Amino acid sequence: MTYSVAVSGASGYAGGEILRILAAHPDIEIRTVTAHSNAGQPLIEHQPHLRSLAHLTLQDTTPEILAGHDIVFLALPHGQSGQYTDALGDTPLVIDAGADHRLTSQDSWDAFYGGAFHEPWAYGVPELLTDSGAKQREVLRTATRIAAPGCNASTVSLSLAPGVAAGVIDPSDIVSVLAVGPSGAGKSLKTNLLASEVLGTANPYAVGGTHRHIPEIRQALAAASGVAGESIRISFTPVIVPMARGILATSTAPIAEGATDVQIRDAWQSAYGDETFVHLLPEGHFPRTADVLGANTALMGLAIDRAANRVVVVTAVDNLVKGTAGAAVQSMNLALGLPEDRALTVNGVAP
Repeated sequence: MTYSVAVSGASGYAGGEILRILAAHPDIEIRTVTAHSNAGQPLIEHQPHLRSLAHLTLQDTTPEILAGHDIVFLALPHGQSGQYTDALGDTPLVIDAGADHRLTSQDSWDAFYGGAFHEPWAYGVPELLTDSGAKQREVLRTATRIAAPGCNASTVSLSLAPGVAAGVIDPSDIVSVLAVGPSGAGKSLKTNLLASEVLGTANPYAVGGTHRHIPEIRQALAAASGVAGESIRISFTPVIVPMARGILATSTAPIAEGATDVQIRDAWQSAYGDETFVHLLPEGHFPRTADVLGANTALMGLAIDRAANRVVVVTAVDNLVKGTAGAAVQSMNLALGLPEDRALTVNGVAP
């Protein structure tokens, strides 16, 4: 069976990456692409790397144009998806790459985003543990509405969920520092993302508990472990570095009393040992962002720092693939009953 697809926000980074992956998907027909200010222009003018989609023209983003497809992907700025999802009730599967349907708490939405609050959807991180002992993929298998994750949020959540769920780390004192590529901020022109502002420097932003992905991380870790969300405290500091795409997240947390080195490593090995797209590297090995470019993989290395009494997890993802579009397509595959890895690769691009 071939499924018809519409992709909104198709001239942006996330929309373009969704299209790149779907273009190689044997069960998908990309029928419609939409945008706002770029409507009426050929897609190829904004996504010149997508040569196989050169026949498509960007249309206006309206509920009427998005309707009538089997699947709709929304790759819109935060706070803009809800106005369309409310009008797409007859669409069999809708996947939102924005934040509008990620959070379960309206208080968290109001504090970090503001504007209209929309109902939470199934969270699009298949490998994430749930407090039932299963994985989030079981929820996604029956989902018709999916919220693709925030790239930083899913990276940190995958990094720490096994330790929190197994009780081998203390989630009340998590520290995460991330080196991130500016593509995660979208394609809009912003002074702080100009090449002259980014090249040759590292720029911290959203410091001091203000980043919008913090409540998403706390929510995911709570769902993975059954630990109350208010018991999970995280100091989260992202830093823009001069690479177009990628995230290298270094997350640490205190070792729980009595946890042995074997128990600690076994928590991560048990969680991810059979996963296709999340890999725990051998002891003493740590990932580079270069190893995951273009791939739907999360590579992580784990160290046990007994001198500081902390577990250290270093995780690398491509923010536009595993962090966004790859997670969205992986979740789509599950919802459609297709092989989970259809059109997705574990192989990166090098050099």
